[in-house]
Amino acid sequence: MGLPRLVLVMAVLGISQTAWTQSPTYGVGRAPTATEMRAWDIAISPTGKELPTGQGTAKEGAALFVRKGCAGCHGATGSGAHAPTLISRKDPPPASSSMPAMPCLAPCVNDSNTMSVHSPFATTIWDYINRGMPLGKEGSLTPNEVYSLTAFLLFKNGVIKEDEVMDAQSLPKVKMPNRDGFGLPPEWKHGEPRLQGYP
Repeated sequence: MGLPRLVLVMAVLGISQTAWTQSPTYGVGRAPTATEMRAWDIAISPTGKELPTGQGTAKEGAALFVRKGCAGCHGATGSGAHAPTLISRKDPPPASSSMPAMPCLAPCVNDSNTMSVHSPFATTIWDYINRGMPLGKEGSLTPNEVYSLTAFLLFKNGVIKEDEVMDAQSLPKVKMPNRDGFGLPPEWKHGEPRLQGYP
């Protein structure tokens, strides 16, 4: 008789403790400051309105590609290394019976879907380089360096000319090869399910 009651009391106390710890006020931490929020708010939209000042060309980007060690992961030609392909090969890779096929990282990024060819917006390339490169030193590139590397990849993939200057005004205007290959999601309004059929 005493054991079932003890178990019941322990269960009620356990549920109460769990509910208390999941309450909206924890008494720990603080709200982030506006400056702290801005440091994380680095996404660049297709319009490019969030792009910082700066500029770069493909020639400057080619030098940076070597100097920053991009070839260490992406290969000297931007294709064929362990990391995703950056520059599509014009000719198919040479067939070699002595070399096994290189495994493709998931998601597989190869000649047919490099970001410079597959992405609908040039600002996506700038955003990715800015937040994710170089590996292990993410966020260390200056805006000028990111513009230059973006220009280099766009030029090497035949999207822009070598002497075109990429900056906050010109980059969003670049017509990407796959610009019309993506459908935009329907406009979302507060209170509606985000995806059809989801709660």
